[in-house]
Amino acid sequence: NPIHEGTNGIQAIDLLGRKVTMQNGAALKALLEEMGETCEERAEFDALVGYSNALAQAMQTVAQTTQALAQLAGEPDRFLANANEYLEMLGHVVIAWMWLRQAAVAVQAQAANNEDEAFYAGKLQACQYFFRWELPKIERQARLLQDADDSCLAMRPEWF
Repeated sequence: NPIHEGTNGIQAIDLLGRKVTMQNGAALKALLEEMGETCEERAEFDALVGYSNALAQAMQTVAQTTQALAQLAGEPDRFLANANEYLEMLGHVVIAWMWLRQAAVAVQAQAANNEDEAFYAGKLQACQYFFRWELPKIERQARLLQDADDSCLAMRPEWF
């Protein structure tokens, strides 16, 4: 299938088709659990409450989307048709988690009057950017995935 050619396609299929589903989703559950712990810990910082809440919502979106896709597991072509979007969606959530963790370090360093004020201000600004500009993209991806959009799957090479 030409849709799945290339490294990203192989990684996406491996993620959704094998890693996310193996052992009843144990790896994804463990990841989401660890991310949830980070959300709870970071919510203690007033400056990070909004980011913690946004990440928690994004994690719910991933869980709901994964659950919706699992309903298609008996139809491998449909299940994996949009695996690249799933990879991007989950990747954005993981990156948001990483930014939240960095932001907590920056907030603590600023509170300690660290001499690298500009560096930590930059970390917080980058976190803000990612949460405002990049993380919201997962909502569109989740809708397409949950609707099992077949735009790519239905395309035929002879139509070009």
